[in-house]
Amino acid sequence: MPPFEQTVNDYLSHLYGPRAGEVQRRLNQRLAHFQSLAPFSSSSGRTSTKNAPSWSEKDQWVISYGDSIIEDSVPPLAVLSDFLQARLGDRISGVHVLPFFPWSSDDGFSVIHYREVNPDLGDWSHIRELASHYDLMADLVLNHVSRESLWFVDYLSGSLPGRDYFIEVDPETDVSQVVRPRSSPLLVPISTRRGTRYLWATFSEDQLDLNFENPDVLLEFVGILLFYLEQGTRIVRLDAVAFLWKRLGTACIHLPETHTVVRLLRAIVDHVAPGTLLITETNVPHQENISYFGLDRLPAGGPDEAHMVYQFALPPLLLHTLTRGEASTLQTWLASLPVLPDQCTYLNFTASHDGIGVRPLEGLLPDHERDALLELMHRFGGFVSMRSNPDGSDTPYEINITWFEAMRGTRRGPDPWQVARFLCSQAIMLSLQGIPALYIHTLTGTLNDVEGVERSGRLRSINRRRWQRSELDLLLDSPSTPTHDVFHALNRLLDQRRQEPCFHPNAAQRALVSAPELLAVERGPLHDGRRLLALYNVTDLPLPLENVGEAVTQALEKHAWQALDPANPWVAEGALPPYAVRWLVADS
Repeated sequence: MPPFEQTVNDYLSHLYGPRAGEVQRRLNQRLAHFQSLAPFSSSSGRTSTKNAPSWSEKDQWVISYGDSIIEDSVPPLAVLSDFLQARLGDRISGVHVLPFFPWSSDDGFSVIHYREVNPDLGDWSHIRELASHYDLMADLVLNHVSRESLWFVDYLSGSLPGRDYFIEVDPETDVSQVVRPRSSPLLVPISTRRGTRYLWATFSEDQLDLNFENPDVLLEFVGILLFYLEQGTRIVRLDAVAFLWKRLGTACIHLPETHTVVRLLRAIVDHVAPGTLLITETNVPHQENISYFGLDRLPAGGPDEAHMVYQFALPPLLLHTLTRGEASTLQTWLASLPVLPDQCTYLNFTASHDGIGVRPLEGLLPDHERDALLELMHRFGGFVSMRSNPDGSDTPYEINITWFEAMRGTRRGPDPWQVARFLCSQAIMLSLQGIPALYIHTLTGTLNDVEGVERSGRLRSINRRRWQRSELDLLLDSPSTPTHDVFHALNRLLDQRRQEPCFHPNAAQRALVSAPELLAVERGPLHDGRRLLALYNVTDLPLPLENVGEAVTQALEKHAWQALDPANPWVAEGALPPYAVRWLVADS
């Protein structure tokens, strides 16, 4: 049996036991059909192998809803494409368009039709147009589906295929061990011709979990995945994948079968569409999150799970660092990160369409420090979403606030340093090992959309404003606005980053022990000896260079450093201003 066939057989045997052979036969039919359409090539023209991922320092992504920017009578996807090309151009290499399918709730993550584009946004031609300019990330929302889907209609009528796509549970079953990301009931009553049945719903009563113990569900999603690749998708985001497989009597999160499904999808894309990247979205404690690299069981050929994972611990740790004015916790965490094989990297971000996760702080920050951060975000106009625990209590799950508003001040309250603090946070994120992604509302320094929360009744709406293109253009072109200052400063950082090889995702990273007021990160050295030193004053006071700490002083004295930004020459004396960003490079 060829290696790929054997690998797939092993995975399917783990999932489906004696049924694996028949499942593999049907899977092979889907793969053969996909391969018969045309030789695969990514929209960017880049290909890779399992041992040589095609990413570089030029990879910088934007996250946006299809209608984050709107213009009268123009399809929003066309507006987004034009905005990105006109305002960002080749400063970015990729765009994550959040679910652009017909949906019924959760701003797209309750999908009705997986193979259609929401007509309010545009059509597949608009998606393919975006993919012709940028590497396109699309969501594979595979844990759950909308109650308005045809699959659920099938379930209600007892018809195939949807009849067996959902998970029925006796309401008397003890589900107290199940890890919850929400405070809503896990089991939802459904009226059917057979009477009331209770279906598993991890996220909401409108998002019904799918039964992957039924191989038909897996095969359906393999088909959907291949269809997305046909439309130009290069990066596939596995939404909420940690909850995929259920087994009563367990926590029903990160089960071995879930990891096997990820490995199977990785094997498929590596085989039929080299260059495609698979990224897992698991907003959980840090060690659980990075388990989706599969580093605990590296096979001879290298990692075989996700190419990338979201760096979920980074946003709340950055909030803690910049509002408390000390970098020790962030520095310690950075120093603890494992050395990744070249086939893996992180997706770094500070904000996304969701809130700022609090669970990733578990084990990294004491509860009293977490609670102080939550209280401060509330003072800055934010909210906190909760989740249910097995004992019936609720604990914080995420902070709902725009990143710009989160940077309003420190624990002493608001201050004049909001823009500088904000830009410092983005520069830190941009300089770390991995690929950076900027949410559209981070790029534009968007304020809290409290009216959006009131209209929708959902806390996450605070960070999901829809810009009118004319209003946004006016703000971007008006030098007196924070929107202008933030956007253009970020463009300059993106320009510098994409031209610096030390920011390659695979370049080594080392966090230097420093004064608590300073974060110091070294990237490299590269094969030619080039290295980069990133220095950040995380406080609102000047930091004398003689007080930066012994390790940083030695690094500064050892090499002939020059500023990466020629407009801001490096002078190795005096002090670093509040929230200063210094990217320094040396050739040996």
